[in-house]
Amino acid sequence: MSHTASNPLSILKTRLRTAAAAAALLLSTGAQAADLNALIWCDHADPALLQPFEEANGVKVNVKEFEGTGAGLAIVEQSQPGDWDVMVIDSIDVPRGVEKRLFEPLPEDKLPLADLFPQVKMDSSTVVGGKRYGITEKFGYNTIGYNKTKVDPADMQSMAALTGDKYKGKVAIYDYYLPVIGMAALAIGKKTADLTEADLPALKDELLKMKANAKLVGEVTASQTALATGEVDILVGGGEWVTAGLAKENPALDFSIPKEGAILWSQSLAMFKDSKNKDMALKFIQYIMSPEGQARLATSSCYWGMPANTKAALTDDQKKVLRFDEQPGFLARAQAYPAPNADLDKKMQDMWTEMLQAK
Repeated sequence: MSHTASNPLSILKTRLRTAAAAAALLLSTGAQAADLNALIWCDHADPALLQPFEEANGVKVNVKEFEGTGAGLAIVEQSQPGDWDVMVIDSIDVPRGVEKRLFEPLPEDKLPLADLFPQVKMDSSTVVGGKRYGITEKFGYNTIGYNKTKVDPADMQSMAALTGDKYKGKVAIYDYYLPVIGMAALAIGKKTADLTEADLPALKDELLKMKANAKLVGEVTASQTALATGEVDILVGGGEWVTAGLAKENPALDFSIPKEGAILWSQSLAMFKDSKNKDMALKFIQYIMSPEGQARLATSSCYWGMPANTKAALTDDQKKVLRFDEQPGFLARAQAYPAPNADLDKKMQDMWTEMLQAK
C-alpha cells in the first residue's frame, strides 16, 4: 500500500479526481450509461477484452462466470427480470433460451454476419422462427491435443492411435461426455447428428478402449495441466483451446484434426428481452464481433479459440498458433456436438459414468 493511500485528505482528493474523470467520460458519451450485466464464460472476464469497451462507452461491465448452459439458465431462473443484459451460450443451446422466452431478436443489419466463417454461423440453432437470437463469436474443436516431441505427429492423424498400445498410459481424457462421445462416434464411422440408442453399445466399447489407455480423466484445468506438465502426451478432447494458450510457454504442444474429423464447439452471444439497457447490450455485442474485439476474445487469458469473424485483427503469430489459414479444411471435416433428446442424453450420461467407473 502506498503512503498516500493512508492519508484521508489524499483519499478524498483522489476520489474527487476519479469522480470528475468519470463524469467527464460520461458527458463525452452524451449521457450517463448504466452498468452492463453479462452472464459469461471465463474468456470474457479478461480485462484486456473488457476495458477498451468500458472506456469507450463510459460503462462498467459486471460479469458473472458460469460453465455449461444448464448452470447459466439456473442463474437466470434465480434472478429477477432485467438483472441481465447479455449472455454467452453454446450456439446449439440458443433454442433452449428462446423456448424459455429469455432472448431478444438481434438486428441482423447491425451485425457483421457476412464476415463470419459460413460453417459457424449455425443458423439452424441461432435463428429460430425466422429471427436471429444468437451470433457465433468463437469456435474451435474437441479433438486430439498432443506434445509433438513425445508422440509421432503422423499417428495423430487417426483416432486409431487413441486406442492402440503405442501410447498406453500416456493419454488423458477431457471429462465432458458430449464431445468425447462425439469423438467416439467419429472413430467408429458414425455421424454425431445421427446417433440413436442403438449406437450406445458400440460407443461404450470405444470409450472403454480409450479409458484403458488413459492415465486420467479430468476436467478442463486438470487435463490441460496434465498435458502441459508432461504427465501425459495426448489429450482426448483437447484442441486449440488447450494448446494455443500454452504455445508461448510450451511450443511443443499442438493439436490435430484427424482424418475421421473433430467435434466443433461454438459459443454465441444473446441479448435478454428483459434487459434494461438494450442499446448498450447491442453495442457490447457489436464490439465483441468487431475485428479488434474478436482478436482480444480469441486470445483471452482464460482460453484461446478461433474468432468467428474472418477479419479478426490477429497478429501473424497468433494466426499461426490458431492455424487460422487451415480452418476451411478443418471445418469441412468437423461435426457438431451430439444433440440428444432428454431420454438419450440421460442414457449417454449414464454410459459416461460407467466408463469413468470402469477399472
